[in-house]
Amino acid sequence: MATVTNFLSKPPSPSPSLSSTTKLISPPLCFHDSVPFVTKHKRSLGRKLVHNKSHTSSYVTVKATAAPGTQKPAADERVKKIHSIEEFDEALKAAKNKLVVVEYAASHSANSRKIYPFMVELSRTCNDVDFLLVMGDESEKTIALCEREKVEKVPHFSFYKSMEKIHEEEAIGPDQLMGDVLYYGDSHSGVVQLHSREDVEKLIKDHKGGRKLIVLDVGLKHCGPCVKVYPTVLKLSKQMSESTVFARMNGDENDSCMQFLKDMDVVEVPTFLFIMDGVIRGRYVGSGKGELIGEILRYQGVRVTY
Repeated sequence: MATVTNFLSKPPSPSPSLSSTTKLISPPLCFHDSVPFVTKHKRSLGRKLVHNKSHTSSYVTVKATAAPGTQKPAADERVKKIHSIEEFDEALKAAKNKLVVVEYAASHSANSRKIYPFMVELSRTCNDVDFLLVMGDESEKTIALCEREKVEKVPHFSFYKSMEKIHEEEAIGPDQLMGDVLYYGDSHSGVVQLHSREDVEKLIKDHKGGRKLIVLDVGLKHCGPCVKVYPTVLKLSKQMSESTVFARMNGDENDSCMQFLKDMDVVEVPTFLFIMDGVIRGRYVGSGKGELIGEILRYQGVRVTY
């Protein structure tokens, strides 16, 4: 087993897993069926989404219409409606380093109407995230914004931090939208955010000699399986806080993180490294919730039977 002084250059061999993973050399974007925007938006210019014209603040109240059989939408005062490139750029600038979630929609898109109430609900619970709505077929100005951002189908979600687009998805469902917001917006949970090799070494040094297991979640920014499993990591970080330290690193965040992944022989993500008392005990490659929990319990010394 590798110790805290040499583990970076001699990682243990990965254990096989049947769970879905993403190859490190080719992180994909997960796109689903969506409605073409380019072919329809010009003939829909007259169909404007109804909004409260008497609302005087910068947050325009848009009437969200839930699809038949879905829950009644909540008030959406925290979703800011964008009408032009200038408003869009100003909103990103004002957000600074906060996560900004943008839904690009259109009046003719049933899927846009279905997903919107769920974004509204997220806006009410995620106070550290800004939510924007762009109705692409509202006017020539919103058409120009969609063209600049290369939005061709709706509903389309883009995620920004520090005015930089960090991720985008098309036609996603409520669960995936929530997972994306948690994955890209998390900065205040019990999961330690690591941004360099030095951060990893400090974390291990701080907990060397202790009884806590370190679970290091290694992934990529644009990784579907990484996003899928992260809500489980968040939940476990709260439930196991007395016995386990959870941390994560995105290998494509910078050169130091990518070099760390290479040194650790990480070829698929997510990869979870299990470290105790300065020693890497093993790893789990995959996004299976049950398998991850089982591996954590095993390295905590709990006997697990399958």
